[in-house]
Amino acid sequence: MIKLPENFESYSDARKAGFIKMKELKENGGKIVGTYCTFVPTELIIAAGAAPVSLCATSEEPISAAEMHLPRNLCPLIKASYGFALTDTCPYFYFSDFIVGETTCDGKRKMFELMNDIKDTYVMQLPHKRNSVALKSWEGEMEKFREKLEEFYGITITDEDIKKAIVLKNKERDLILKYLELGKLNPAPVSGYELGSRLDSLSFEPDMKKRMEGLEKRIEEVMDDWEKNYKGKESRRPRILVTGCPNGGVRDKTVKIIEELGADVVAFDSCSGTRECIDKVDEDLPVNEALAKKYLNINCSVMSPNTCRMDYIQEMIDDYKVDGVLEIILQACHTFAIESHNVKKAVSEKDKPYIKIETDYSMADIGQITTRLEAFLETIDK
Repeated sequence: MIKLPENFESYSDARKAGFIKMKELKENGGKIVGTYCTFVPTELIIAAGAAPVSLCATSEEPISAAEMHLPRNLCPLIKASYGFALTDTCPYFYFSDFIVGETTCDGKRKMFELMNDIKDTYVMQLPHKRNSVALKSWEGEMEKFREKLEEFYGITITDEDIKKAIVLKNKERDLILKYLELGKLNPAPVSGYELGSRLDSLSFEPDMKKRMEGLEKRIEEVMDDWEKNYKGKESRRPRILVTGCPNGGVRDKTVKIIEELGADVVAFDSCSGTRECIDKVDEDLPVNEALAKKYLNINCSVMSPNTCRMDYIQEMIDDYKVDGVLEIILQACHTFAIESHNVKKAVSEKDKPYIKIETDYSMADIGQITTRLEAFLETIDK
């Protein structure tokens, strides 16, 4: 019998539901691999017959526990990730067979060393350039991770297994992109708050078929409602592009607030937005090369140089008919904070207003953020 945590009864209903779901999966012989980042090639996990699940990292709740081991002036996402592991309060971490980390920043790199003392944590060494040397190195990391999965589970993963997983994951990417591109419609058929929240919640569902079915159903519902009730009735609400760091832990005081102030968040250049979906894995290339090329081409600020992100933001401004850009920076996230200078320049070249909000998971600054967003919206001429 798979055990639940001793303090299970004290958890919220949502957390309890997550624990029960993971417990049932394990009791039915399921394999679970925990991940934090879109740079991890989930196709390899799927090919191993395991479920890749996103781990908890968007709450202030466990940060005080994390600060017993980690510095206070560290990114809240890193502290929350470690805090959930340390306190055993994330169902997905609790039931994961092992964890896959990645060297997207120095803070995560060192935090994963500590996390490995709690549970087996395998770290992929991500290059921070896009050239032939980096591609070869990243191909090697694909092979090493494949070997880790084979050794851990005592299995053999064939190229055919991986090709099937690539096809399946590409279908999910197409569906997620279709959902996010609902924001291109005017009036916006669904709030940006729902777009981000729904995709975050789906990432905790280990069954990819259920994820896709749920998303497909929601797309049909939204489009049916839009066609019947809103088509042809264009809105004059400002259309906002959100970019920057993962915003799950600060969505209530940024995305939700700006929409309550009268704008529509219609586009996301973020980790839970279009950033991972815009390129698919080439189904005709050798599997290691195909995975390496795709996963080296994600427009994250850890890449240097990262001009493709600036080009993509400018394309999104045109495609989504964006009126202003909100960039969200988590405190102590140095790569996104520094790159925001180039983002502001790229937005200015499109003659659009830009605002940068730097924050953490606390709600202490919600009043200040609201005031700044109000002033920002006043700069948008509609």
